[in-house]
Amino acid sequence: MKNREQATRLEINTIQPIPFDSRHGRARDLFTVWFGTNLHLLTIVTGGLAVTVFRLPFEAAIVGIVVGSMIGAIFMALHAAQGPTLGVPQMVQTRGQFGSVGSLLVVGIVIIMYVGFLASNLVMGGEALASLIPGASAAPGIVLGAVLGVVAAIYGHDLIHAYARVMACLSGIVLLVAAAWIIWVHGLPPSILTRNEFTWSGFLGTVSTAALWQLSYAPYVSDYSRYMPRETGSRPAFWASYWGCTLGSVLPMILGVIVGLTMTGKGNLVAQLALLTGGIAPLVLIVFSVGMAVSNAMNLYCGALCVLTFGQTLISSWSPGATARTLTCLGLTGVALAGALLSKDSFLANYEDFILLLLYVLVPWTAINLVDYYLLRHGEYDVAAFLRRDGGIYGRFNLPAIGCYVFGILLQLPFVASPLYTGPLARAIGGIDLSWIIGLTFTSPVYYWLGKRSQARRDLSLASVAQAPT
Repeated sequence: MKNREQATRLEINTIQPIPFDSRHGRARDLFTVWFGTNLHLLTIVTGGLAVTVFRLPFEAAIVGIVVGSMIGAIFMALHAAQGPTLGVPQMVQTRGQFGSVGSLLVVGIVIIMYVGFLASNLVMGGEALASLIPGASAAPGIVLGAVLGVVAAIYGHDLIHAYARVMACLSGIVLLVAAAWIIWVHGLPPSILTRNEFTWSGFLGTVSTAALWQLSYAPYVSDYSRYMPRETGSRPAFWASYWGCTLGSVLPMILGVIVGLTMTGKGNLVAQLALLTGGIAPLVLIVFSVGMAVSNAMNLYCGALCVLTFGQTLISSWSPGATARTLTCLGLTGVALAGALLSKDSFLANYEDFILLLLYVLVPWTAINLVDYYLLRHGEYDVAAFLRRDGGIYGRFNLPAIGCYVFGILLQLPFVASPLYTGPLARAIGGIDLSWIIGLTFTSPVYYWLGKRSQARRDLSLASVAQAPT
């Protein structure tokens, strides 16, 4: 009863630190929120990219998805411990690395990401519902998905968690039923195991896509763990988030591989899913479309927190509340809705370019944030300084972090292989995209070295002040 009352209560907090007496929840809540959030149509479509875009055979596609998901989820789940420890949203905590004003570079990019994912979800949901009625437009379904998402985002954190728990069970059951129907009732063509040929570029492209799916959640994680009691612990938070996100994404992605291998030519994967599930297609598409409202709400909620963080940086005396979050959610919904309605006809090509773009800008931020939290500061931050005009001990700009972030992006460019741009080194090795591996491998030690030097200079300066005569 207590959880139900919390879920239906309008959340008052936004970007302020959560008081200890307001903390609640258990680590297993992090499993359901990440498992339930991933069980929707966009995850299925992303899995289908392994065989429709990267042209891999069945076994290689499954291996690529599993490997990429398990690697990427490590970095995603490492952010989970930051919420219970610090009690603030992820982008507020980013001020501890980049400075109060310097963090706006990352915050602005992440806002674009949230709006992009929201628009993608709306297109998927609209197409799914439209496929149930021949000749119907996707627009009504897109609008319905936007309405369901914005209502949950306005009520806030606890309602989103509750919604995810429900959909984790319902969507999980429907996923298993859909897979069983496709395999044993409809039947699969014998050629499903012999279609496509293995290529290293396709395999690494699939690994990168699956890893990015996990890495793209890194800016979300603390937003949904910051209400957890501080004694929740790092390890329980890590493993609950890791397995929730990994299993919740790998299972629907495998279904996307199966559906994609039954397609001929450039078809619509959602329509193909409806064709394969036959008599239960309305149940499958409606549940997965409604389930996307969880992801929609999460994107809106996190996006609103980022916009409020951006605004509070410029007006440090402002302490945004529920009204500001509500108005921001409505504004972001309008932007995403317009994007979804305008791009629905060329969605698949735009989506592939979009997720590859995210890969190049999120990887160095993740490396910097985790190195700073775990290796340099060991989770010890002055939380009050995050909301000060001058950034407190973190200042307005942390040039080593900003420079390392730009360095991480530039370092990846020669290894990029995407429809928009292919770097010279990627072209030389046959179009294999190794950019995210390069970004993580080199950004982390460079920032650690710069951070250590910066700490040493700061400690020396403080020691000099302490020894100076008064």
